[in-house]
Amino acid sequence: MGMTMSQKILARAAGLPEVVPGQLIDASVDLVLGNDITSPVAIHEMEKLPDALVFDKDKIALVLDHFVPNKDIKSAEHCKCVRQFAARHGITHFYDVGEMGIEHALIPEKGLAVPGDLIVGADSHTCTYGALGAFSTGVGSTDMAAAMATGKLWFKVPAAIRVNLTGKLQKHVTGKDVILHLIGLIGVDGALYQSLEFTGEGVASLSMDDRFTIANMAIEAGAKNGIFPVDEKTQEYLKEHAKRPGTVYEADPDAEYAGEVMIDLDTLESTVSFPHLPENTHLAKDSEDVVIDQVVIGSCTNGRIQDMREAAEILKGRHVAKGVRVIVIPATQAVYLQCLQEGLTEIFVKAGAVVSTPTCGPCLGGYMGILAEGERCVSTTNRNFVGRMGHVKSEVYLASPAVAAASALTGHITDPRRY
Repeated sequence: MGMTMSQKILARAAGLPEVVPGQLIDASVDLVLGNDITSPVAIHEMEKLPDALVFDKDKIALVLDHFVPNKDIKSAEHCKCVRQFAARHGITHFYDVGEMGIEHALIPEKGLAVPGDLIVGADSHTCTYGALGAFSTGVGSTDMAAAMATGKLWFKVPAAIRVNLTGKLQKHVTGKDVILHLIGLIGVDGALYQSLEFTGEGVASLSMDDRFTIANMAIEAGAKNGIFPVDEKTQEYLKEHAKRPGTVYEADPDAEYAGEVMIDLDTLESTVSFPHLPENTHLAKDSEDVVIDQVVIGSCTNGRIQDMREAAEILKGRHVAKGVRVIVIPATQAVYLQCLQEGLTEIFVKAGAVVSTPTCGPCLGGYMGILAEGERCVSTTNRNFVGRMGHVKSEVYLASPAVAAASALTGHITDPRRY
């Protein structure tokens, strides 16, 4: 029986000729990732071991990104714990204020994820790196501790759903609309513990930033991971960023899939996810009666340079609606600098937005954009659960940077095609 891309990567990591869905394997990991929230728990657990040493200081990445620059004493203590651990073990890939970025934008940018890798991270959106043809998935902090100490973890091999993309995205329609549409079709548990494998001629029309966004939100469909084939665009990205060669895997022609979903990119429209689940999707054009108080453009889902450009194109020469707060967060220092160099930051400020240093802050209700009771926010983040960005009676509407920017100008959810 043939294997999918994900199954081939897991077989390689386990040293096996083949694996099948449901099989339990012990596999070697290529990168272990943690942030300022999840790493302290992992560090405390790992240091309970009799020989508390990391398996490879070059295969661990620690990124301080959720509550930095530190918002309070507790977050400062968490970051201090990670800093001291990184120094004690000589962790090569440690990223602090001034060098950090939102982890799932920073890791590919730094070239730490390449095709064929098995990557685990103590953050659910670690599945982002599937955009590069890697098998990447989120784990708990205790699993992170075990992986840092041993370089190995056990996995159950997932079955796969093939997502066949045809056509090409229209103006102001992006990867965010693709993944919201998919989650709307299959639900938040539609791919539970399965691999979402994106295929079809439509993949070639997607930018790398589109693919990062789509893979990032695979978890919101319940998936173990999302993965894209490695094509010319992937190779171009890797030439610019990769620190080491990867291994390209392709699904076998006779690979078996648990299901298949067809998405025609030609007909896809701007999509918004209403509270309080990502599966509660509506077209932006049918949602213009929703009045908003805040807009957030950023996060590990949509804080890359394409996202910044998309928002700036709509905001340029215009001003946000009175009473609407707009927060723009470039995902990394490199994206922040590029925004400055391209004049995007000036566009944002003149439009009445604020521009923040890279941080996950508002996405998880941490800081830099907490919502009060009854407030509504259009956000380019990835989750809109009850209380996700603040008060339990606030509301989060997930959308693309284009929808977010257009909505900022009108004060209500707006189809970006009007701009």
